[in-house]
Amino acid sequence: MYLYGASGHAKVIIDMLQSAGITVSGLFDDNPDLQELCGIKVLGKLEEGQELDEPLIISIGNNRIRARLAQQLQVAFGQVLASTAIVSPSAVIGEGTVVMQGAILQAGVQVGRHAIINTGAKVDHECGVGDFAHVSPGAVLCGNVSVGEGTWIGAGAVVIPGVQIGKWCQIGAGAVVIRDVPDKAVAVGNPSKVIKYC
Repeated sequence: MYLYGASGHAKVIIDMLQSAGITVSGLFDDNPDLQELCGIKVLGKLEEGQELDEPLIISIGNNRIRARLAQQLQVAFGQVLASTAIVSPSAVIGEGTVVMQGAILQAGVQVGRHAIINTGAKVDHECGVGDFAHVSPGAVLCGNVSVGEGTWIGAGAVVIPGVQIGKWCQIGAGAVVIRDVPDKAVAVGNPSKVIKYC
């Protein structure tokens, strides 16, 4: 497996892969000063059209950057599920997606491409998480929640059952979301309120 992005997010993915006995063959990064991370060689920038002999994970936490790279790169993408994650057999997880340690994905969950379900996040039955979204550590999506493309759910946020969150939203850490959130909204607080649009 190759990774694109040599930062803290990559360190966690490296740990998960190595715990599963999967070799990280190298990392790509746009920063020419980076030589290695966790003892793994940084191979420089991955160019458009460059072919790889193993799948790639975009190990970058920023949703917009991850989306841009996923659309540019013509490579096979992998998938990483931590051995300590609990994933229902009926859950569907897209390519490029990473499910971190201690996360729970219940029955009927659908997660799109290149999403992040971070450490200890809980995604309950029949939730949908869009492409390039990020459910941060300790966040809870109750049943039948929908999270749109590119949306970031902050650490420790709670979304009550049936709420629909639009595309490219930001939900603040610790927010309690009790009503639908429109596209590109920034919602914070308990109960959450939209404070601006991004």
